[in-house]
Amino acid sequence: MPRVKVTAIREQSAEELKLRIAELREELFNLRFRNSMKQLDNPLKIRGGRREIARLLTVLAEKDREKKA
Repeated sequence: MPRVKVTAIREQSAEELKLRIAELREELFNLRFRNSMKQLDNPLKIRGGRREIARLLTVLAEKDREKKA
């Protein structure tokens, strides 16, 4: 999972962000499953996935607040 800069994330629409979050959640599920089966070569990918989801959710919340204000 390559890290995406926050400025690039902020340029995306809310729908694009929601789609990316869904993709990352599915990928995170697969990583956790592979980790439980001891087939994951780098368990730090799980942490990176969680942080990427958190970044996207933060930007999405910012967009919602801007829309309401």
